[in-house]
Amino acid sequence: MATPCHIIVEGNPVIIYASRNGSPDKVRRILKPFLEKFLQERETAGEYCDTPECLVAQIVVRFGFEICEDDFSNLKVSLAYDPTVEYLYSVAPDQQVSVWVAQEEYRQNPSLGLKACRQLEGEGWRID
Repeated sequence: MATPCHIIVEGNPVIIYASRNGSPDKVRRILKPFLEKFLQERETAGEYCDTPECLVAQIVVRFGFEICEDDFSNLKVSLAYDPTVEYLYSVAPDQQVSVWVAQEEYRQNPSLGLKACRQLEGEGWRID
């Protein structure tokens, strides 16, 4: 099953789209340890400016490595929401990751973004 998803980093206007492997279980296995290491390295280096921009770039690199294999059309960055995604992952500045499920309203008008989605309780996590 394809399970397309979006990853949204608050503070950055771009939206990451992955056309497969977007289930909460699979994304958490990739994203959680990556975010822990990314944030630890930023803190160790004392780097706090441009964090949303750096984070988006590094997520694209990590997901490109993890899910693209030989087909790089599986991953893209856009300013528009895709109506086919099943899950949306929102990374907040407070290191909280929320998982959202696309609803019918989102499918009809994806530009509504998270406002047209239902938060999946118990599936989010915090990076400490």
